[in-house]
Amino acid sequence: MLETMQQLGKFKTLTPKQSETFQQWNEVAFQEGALSHKLKEVMAIACASATGCEFCLELHAKGAQKAGATQEEVGEALMIATAAMAGAGFAHGALAYQAYDESTDDELFKKSYLMNTMAMKEAAPKDFQAFFGFTNSVMVEGALSKKDKELIAVAVTHVTACPYCIDTHVKQAKKLGATKEEITEAIFVASAMNAGSAYTKSGKVLKYFK
Repeated sequence: MLETMQQLGKFKTLTPKQSETFQQWNEVAFQEGALSHKLKEVMAIACASATGCEFCLELHAKGAQKAGATQEEVGEALMIATAAMAGAGFAHGALAYQAYDESTDDELFKKSYLMNTMAMKEAAPKDFQAFFGFTNSVMVEGALSKKDKELIAVAVTHVTACPYCIDTHVKQAKKLGATKEEITEAIFVASAMNAGSAYTKSGKVLKYFK
């Protein structure tokens, strides 16, 4: 982590203005707002799990711990990330069925296509049941409230870029009382984590240049 930090420090001279505004954006994204700083850090762990950014995972694990997050809360957030990754693969199965049925529709990601996933229950009933057994269990109230879990899912699905998943979790979060401000802040955490993954990996490149 120290070596990565040292390499990323080069951006201060390589791209000073961009480096400054990037850091300012990240500071704002994790400030206390409609969402608590603690929830944002826990949310960031889930997003980092989805992006596969090891540096981000370590950084925000420390941030979440400092903000007062418990191991149980972090564990549940990581399971939400796992379920969201699984959900993206499942939901895109709707497009696979469109292709298999040789649909001539020129549009991708129509909302109506999601009904194709119900055919998966007939094609692979045991897989279907086990999948939903897992994903449904993840969203049950625990150390994290159902609302916080849905907000975390909103963030992670913006990382996985699954339109069907975004639609599902935003609507569910709203039902549980999430405000537009809370959802927006979750989206910016996801955006920051997507950018952070690309940014921190730059360290592996910059070390080859003096």
